[in-house]
Amino acid sequence: MLFQGAGAISRERRAQLAAFQKQADIRFRSLELLNLSFTHRSCGNEDPARSQNNERLEFLGDAVLGLVTASCLYELLGERSEGELARVKSYVVSEEVLSELAKGLRLDEYILLGKGEEQSGGRAKKAILADATEALFGAYYVDSGFEAAYRFVRALVEPEIGKVLQNRHHKDYKTMLQEYAQKYHKSYPLYRLEKKSGPDHDRTFWVSCVVAGAAYGALSGKNKKEAEQCAAKAAYDAIIAAGGLEAARLLQIENQ
Repeated sequence: MLFQGAGAISRERRAQLAAFQKQADIRFRSLELLNLSFTHRSCGNEDPARSQNNERLEFLGDAVLGLVTASCLYELLGERSEGELARVKSYVVSEEVLSELAKGLRLDEYILLGKGEEQSGGRAKKAILADATEALFGAYYVDSGFEAAYRFVRALVEPEIGKVLQNRHHKDYKTMLQEYAQKYHKSYPLYRLEKKSGPDHDRTFWVSCVVAGAAYGALSGKNKKEAEQCAAKAAYDAIIAAGGLEAARLLQIENQ
């Protein structure tokens, strides 16, 4: 059953959606559904006529992404343990990867945002890009069925699986540092917010990291999560560079 949209789409917007489909090599029967997958909730905050947003599609797309990724891993990594499959999957479905996939699909050019979110740099926010990617997956599943969605999503996630297997992927230093601290110090890293700077819409956060009594940082990021990741990287790199902590390297090899 085709989705029935809640409003007319302008000729200009239809042309934009057609351009997206062409460059993404995907075809929707319902442009209204595709358009909804790009509609951030901030639109409804400023225009009641656009109260529908992509959050429900995001919820569905998250499930589609998880199933496709798990299926790929089960097929491609037949001899790997459940723990290894789960580790690779957690990376592939992460906000970091999904936001990069969004950029590759140029979703940032098509997302619909409210004026406030637009002015605060929402078009470049990883969370918004990742959510739109999942919403797109969900919309395509509703529009064209699981087989079409499976082919589309698999073509995107399979190269990311390859990056993990070749150790060319973005490293989650918080996870790596936590595993090191737990295994060799029986403790957890501690992250401390040292300061915040800048206006509310453009904050910078400074975070330090303490591991086994040693402090690293403070390092900055545009949100606390990013700053913590930077501090964790500084700590992990320092631990490896210190010598006598070969355990960190060995743990990294174990996790490849």
